[in-house]
Amino acid sequence: MLQEMTTLQTQPDRAISTPAVELRGVHKTYFKPDGSVMVEAVRGVDLRIMRGEYVAIMGASGSGKSTMMNILGCLDQPTKGEYILDGLDARGMDDESLSRFRGEKIGFVFQAFNLIPQLTVEENVEVPLFYQSTPAKERRRRAVEALEQVGLGERLGHRPRELSGGQQQRVAIARALVTRPVILMADEPTGNLDSTTGASVLALFDSLHKAGLTIIMVTHEDNIAEHCHRIVRLRDGRIESDERTTRGDRTPAAGDP
Repeated sequence: MLQEMTTLQTQPDRAISTPAVELRGVHKTYFKPDGSVMVEAVRGVDLRIMRGEYVAIMGASGSGKSTMMNILGCLDQPTKGEYILDGLDARGMDDESLSRFRGEKIGFVFQAFNLIPQLTVEENVEVPLFYQSTPAKERRRRAVEALEQVGLGERLGHRPRELSGGQQQRVAIARALVTRPVILMADEPTGNLDSTTGASVLALFDSLHKAGLTIIMVTHEDNIAEHCHRIVRLRDGRIESDERTTRGDRTPAAGDP
C-alpha cells in the first residue's frame, strides 16, 4: 500500500483560486525555409488551468496535442499570444532563462522513463537538483523524501535495470517531484506498462492530486483520462471541447467565476 503523501510541499493551499497556467490567444505556426506557412499546429487557443486541477489533454494525431504540451511545458514558445505560468509571462525569455524557469515550475513524466542507467535510483532523482546547484546534503534529503512519497524509500541504492517497469516509472515521478514544481506534466505515463502496473501508477497520480498537486496529463486513452477531473479535447489546433468528468467537482472550470 502506498504511504500517505504527507510530505508533498508543492501546493500548500488547494483552495487558492489562482491559475497555475493560462494561455491567451496562443498560436503556433511552423514555417518553411522560404517563409511560407508549413502548418498551423495551434490556432488561437485560450485555456486556463487552476491550481489543484487534474486535467487530461486529448486529441488525435495532428490535433496539436503535442505542440500544446510543448508550449505548456516551456519546451517551445508560441508564435503569437501569451503564456502565463504561475503568474509569470514566459514569452520572450531566452533559452537559458526559459530552461531555468521550466526546471523550477514543471516536473515532467514521460512514457519512456528516461532514467540514467549508470546512476542509482537516488542519484537519478537528484539530477534536477544538481542542475539547480542545490547543495549535496539537501539534494540527498529531498531525493529520499520524494522516493518515500512514491513508495521506493528502500530502493535508494538500486540501479534502474534492477527495477520493474512500474518501479522505474515511480522513480521518474519522484524525479519530477523533487523540485517541488507548480505542475506535474505527464505524457502517456503508462504507455510502456502492462494494465495492472499502469493502474498502480495511475493510483499514485490520484494520490498526488489528492495531496494538492496540479497535474496535466497528455493521453489518447479514455480510461486514463477518466482519472482526471477535466478533459480538454483538441482538434485541428483548436479546443473542440472542455468538460468536467464525473470526478471533477472540486475546482472551477476555466472561465468559471
